[in-house]
Amino acid sequence: MRLALQHPWILLIALALAGGEMLWRRRTRADYDAAGALASLGVALVQAVTRPLGGIILGLAFLSAAALAPVQFPVDDARTWIAGFFAVELAYYAFHRMSHTTRWLWATHAVHHSAQQYILPSAVRLGWTELVSLGWLFFLALIFLGFPPLVVTLLLGANLLYQFPLHTEMVGRLGPLEWIFNTPAHHRVHHASEAEFLDCNFGGVLIVWDRLFGTFRSAPDGRTLRFGLVTPCESHNPLRIALFEWRRLFADMARAKGLSGKLRIALGRP
Repeated sequence: MRLALQHPWILLIALALAGGEMLWRRRTRADYDAAGALASLGVALVQAVTRPLGGIILGLAFLSAAALAPVQFPVDDARTWIAGFFAVELAYYAFHRMSHTTRWLWATHAVHHSAQQYILPSAVRLGWTELVSLGWLFFLALIFLGFPPLVVTLLLGANLLYQFPLHTEMVGRLGPLEWIFNTPAHHRVHHASEAEFLDCNFGGVLIVWDRLFGTFRSAPDGRTLRFGLVTPCESHNPLRIALFEWRRLFADMARAKGLSGKLRIALGRP
């Protein structure tokens, strides 16, 4: 969303795609969750306002990490960008997988999964608490390994931008491309809330890490999937959506006895 605001043409393309999808759904399925789409846009607008402060803090952290890195790969070397692409993809896979298996990270990531209809606006329904959930440490590690902050941030931005058009049911299977790349079919399974599809297909641009590490699930043929959270967030209020899972987490932590009990809740599975 922040990238779209910096480059208005990206925002215009995204809005055009979302408008086309709305017309398609109304003509082919007679259903479109307009209230949910507006809620997603509300969540995204608040994030666009609050994210610059987090960006400044993370920028300083990334620059500090680069200054401490024992090795620094040259930013003007194509090999740095090629290796960086695969490194960012692997770091994103690890971050995304842990966001589904650790409640502290899930409290932020659950916002993205709270939309109950799989439409393009749900792609920008992202949590406001990324700085607090500490998922950025996965990418800070890449900078300690020697990748320049510019390489990591640009490749991560491209990764997230690539995922926007994955959030739709307009596109079917894409044949051999699905062996290597994340596709709308793969990502639909990732967003499904049925027990058999939970915690799978964590890739960003690539699906190869899921295939290698056993977290890949194929899209079922001729079956309608159910989307959203296992415990639904029945609200279109952006504030409630953004804090829904944090409230549940802190309530469970408050009931736990002692620091160790509270930590087991925070670091346990959702």
